[in-house]
Amino acid sequence: MWRKGWIYIAVLFLALTVPTQAQELSDEARISLITCTPGTPLYARYGHTALRVCDPQQDIDIVFNYGIFDFNTDHFYWKFVRGETWYELGAVPFWWFIREYEETGRPVYEQVLNLNAGQSNAIWKALVINYQPQNRKYLYNFVFDNCATRPYQLIINVLGDSIVSDYDGYTCQTYRNFISHYTGQHTWANAGINLLFGPKADRPMTNGQRLFLPEELMYYIQYAHSLDGIRLIKYSDIGPFKVIHTPWYATWELGLVLYFLAVLAMSIIDRIRGKWSWWVELAAGIPYLVLLLIVTFLTFFSCHPLVGFGWRLFIIPLTHLCARLIYILR
Repeated sequence: MWRKGWIYIAVLFLALTVPTQAQELSDEARISLITCTPGTPLYARYGHTALRVCDPQQDIDIVFNYGIFDFNTDHFYWKFVRGETWYELGAVPFWWFIREYEETGRPVYEQVLNLNAGQSNAIWKALVINYQPQNRKYLYNFVFDNCATRPYQLIINVLGDSIVSDYDGYTCQTYRNFISHYTGQHTWANAGINLLFGPKADRPMTNGQRLFLPEELMYYIQYAHSLDGIRLIKYSDIGPFKVIHTPWYATWELGLVLYFLAVLAMSIIDRIRGKWSWWVELAAGIPYLVLLLIVTFLTFFSCHPLVGFGWRLFIIPLTHLCARLIYILR
């Protein structure tokens, strides 16, 4: 009971520290792009982006974060895959925001934007307006509308189309390759994502399309400048992302090999006994049928643009078929 009361007091305090009206910032104010490095949970594997508004003269130091969601929402991952997850803009003091990352040992990078007073106030006012209860929520899309694209779009709305960047990144990489890099190429999560993704995920991305990834946005902004050559960044403290690697014993490839060997072993045992283990076929067929139905449903009813039929979907039945062919030809 004490714990719940303490949480309520903390949340109330945080809400009171965020202004409901955007007063003018002083000349000392600065606005920064905050980039958080990846974490262990799947939803944190891609890092995170936020905007910091700091005005020491007015005792303002707030982080605006477009990545707030309720993980306890019913069927969260199902809604996420369908593209029907509602996120919202949160605003908390910088010390509160940074504490979580310090406790988990995740570096947080900051890039102070090179803005004049009018541009800083325009971004500040836009953030406060977006933070109003009626404006906070938005229909999240992992690729086109997320915690990284929203701050970038807000900056571009204020600065106009005069901003270009010399950062090329990984030219002509696909959505699938980029997402696999952060999810972990050998993880079960990445195997599932690859099964759900269709041919659209294999299209090469343009420079602008890559900016849904916080690390790509960070480097893009780092090398951005106006047409007159004025850098967008006044000063910065950035570093590389450390992608979490999967140990060999937890890879999906090993799981697939073990599955193949298990089916092969049961096929040999069936031949020796002269019997047919129907449950082996059932154990292989039902998961694949369920997966096929899910992909079919998402292909026609999901809001996510990358979901669809792909050849990777047939890896499981082909593996099972190979094991059974070995049994027949033996």
